[in-house]
Amino acid sequence: MTEQTKAAPVESLSFEEALKQLEAIIAKLESGDVALEQSISLYERGAALKEHCENTLGAARERIEKIVEGRGGEVSAEPASFE
Repeated sequence: MTEQTKAAPVESLSFEEALKQLEAIIAKLESGDVALEQSISLYERGAALKEHCENTLGAARERIEKIVEGRGGEVSAEPASFE
């Protein structure tokens, strides 16, 4: 992860970019080779990335709709079920 990428505003990242950064932060924190102050900064960035990913997934979930044709031929949309 480059310094420029780390400094990019979380809101400007795609889901994939944010997830990749989050995974890198988790790996770095789990390694235990990070000073306390840097750990805190990484944790804060990770929390923001996690929230961004959750919000992006929530928005995508709302957009995905299942088209259903009723008995009378009418077409309606209902939220997709992911479970």
